[in-house]
Amino acid sequence: MEKNKIRHSVLQTVFCLAVLLFLPVSGCGRPEAGEGEQRYAWPLGTASPEDTVTQIYAEKFVGEVDRLSGGKMKIQVYPNSTLGGDRELLESCQAGDIPFVIQNTAPQVPFMQDLAVFDMPCLFDTIEEVREKVDDAEFYGLVQQVYREHGYQLLGYADQGFRVMSTNRSIGAFDDFKGQKIRTMENSYHMDFWKALAAAPTPMTFSEVYIGLQQGTIDAQENPYEVIVSNRLYEQQDYVVETNHLPHLISLIVSDSFFEELMPKEQEILRKAAAFAGEEARKASDERIADKKREIEDSGTEIVVLEQELREEMKKASEQVFMKIKEVVDGEIVKAYTEQ
Repeated sequence: MEKNKIRHSVLQTVFCLAVLLFLPVSGCGRPEAGEGEQRYAWPLGTASPEDTVTQIYAEKFVGEVDRLSGGKMKIQVYPNSTLGGDRELLESCQAGDIPFVIQNTAPQVPFMQDLAVFDMPCLFDTIEEVREKVDDAEFYGLVQQVYREHGYQLLGYADQGFRVMSTNRSIGAFDDFKGQKIRTMENSYHMDFWKALAAAPTPMTFSEVYIGLQQGTIDAQENPYEVIVSNRLYEQQDYVVETNHLPHLISLIVSDSFFEELMPKEQEILRKAAAFAGEEARKASDERIADKKREIEDSGTEIVVLEQELREEMKKASEQVFMKIKEVVDGEIVKAYTEQ
């Protein structure tokens, strides 16, 4: 209870600042929707730094909402966990305190277990296949319903490409994964995947990863290219291995209670702006990944592209993870996501 009071106080302070900085004031409280002229800019929270695809996604969305509404709908981006970490952002969005949130899907799984479908490993060969699948009308409709049942509206997905592995041991055969201490998220499905490859998954606070690699506490880690370069993790690694085991999806969600208070034309503006921003973020992701790969190679770290045969071995070894996820995710969602 005390924690909720503190969180509410912090949010109220942020909203009051938004009132003073951006729009006319007639009081300070929960974000208002569908009541004519906005009293202040609606907050959009992320837990990501500003030099990321997440920030690009947010800024493109905000700019397009402003353009389509003729400046009548204002949104202010709060990056870097200003309004809280991933969990706090989800809770606040669900409560309607923070209307908009952009984040990776992984932190959403404890709230919506059907989203574990995105943790099914080694399903796609290219990021274009991933995008085609998440945009598929049938699949998108099923996932949208999951968000809605938990107090959110899904406005769209962008991505940071695939998650890849960095290590000091070149990977050319399945046995090369064996025994490698690899830092992972505290996600049981991610850990199970690496165990299936005979590696030793080691959860660790992200802020400790660089020093962990430097001191040899861990041998490897896995993340999208953007994270590997922005945190200079490649400086402590000889190889970046394109395991491409999972897509790193970024969702744009809005509080369902907030969304339903908007007028239909305002809702449509948000949908159109989200579609535009998603495409722009994907383009930016592709361009940035190409740049990040060049930066890694220029540093002397080698990028390893796995042979298809090895990828098939990885997929076969991780079937148990697939089945474990299949047990907890709605069957229709699994079918729509995995069917070619």
